[in-house]
Amino acid sequence: MHDTLRLRLDIAYDGTDFHGWARQQGGLRTVQQTIEDALTLVLRTEAHLTVAGRTDAGVHASGQVAHVDVPAVALDQRSIEGDPGRLVRRLAKLLPEDVRVFAVAEAPPAFDARFSALTRSYVYRVTTHPAGALPTRARDTAVWPKPVDLQAVQACADALVGLNNFAAFCRPKEHATTIRDVHSFAWSEVEPQLFEARITADAFCWNMVRALTATCLAVGEGRRAPEWPRELLRRDARAPEVPLAPARGLTLVEVAYPRDDALAARAEETRAMRAG
Repeated sequence: MHDTLRLRLDIAYDGTDFHGWARQQGGLRTVQQTIEDALTLVLRTEAHLTVAGRTDAGVHASGQVAHVDVPAVALDQRSIEGDPGRLVRRLAKLLPEDVRVFAVAEAPPAFDARFSALTRSYVYRVTTHPAGALPTRARDTAVWPKPVDLQAVQACADALVGLNNFAAFCRPKEHATTIRDVHSFAWSEVEPQLFEARITADAFCWNMVRALTATCLAVGEGRRAPEWPRELLRRDARAPEVPLAPARGLTLVEVAYPRDDALAARAEETRAMRAG
């Protein structure tokens, strides 16, 4: 057994009452801080998580992935007996109801939750009903104030698929590329006046999904012309006229990874792209 083990954690959370994923100064409640504190308590060693995608305040996850490196001896406790899967029950007793770790497993040393990922998929849920969201779904369903045409919304989404510079849709981050490859962007009306969008890309920059979603809705309500998204893709800086859809409608639902023997190569490739 290795001196240090890399563990993969599959995570879900309701982001409503968190100040995003990333640990912050000042004692603000974050998902990372909450899980790391619980892991540190259970494993009796300091835990530092690397996550597939940092979500903003109010954004949810049902398919978040993170990894953590721990000493092998930390799993030798009687309640764990060397089986990382036993951590699921231990963590469930410590974590609050709005965050759960659903699986823990040993991962190959080359696995990197962030850089080994092939794609990330989000679902955005929004209602245009004048009464607003169903009360039992109010925490994960955004409200858009105007009716939208699904065909126009989808046509806008289609224009945003592909390898592009999405600078117009991203909050700027120093020395970070805004070139992303959006693999798919599909809208559906799951109930009358209730829409869901599923978008998959190699990665997303800061605020990108919420900006893309709001762009489609603005076109769908007729406030913006159908050619607007293509015009935005020609920009090389954040477009202030692009709105942000409310955070509550957004959920990270899946992170996909290559086979184990391709993890290291994928991580190296991603690091090179992100540095470009």
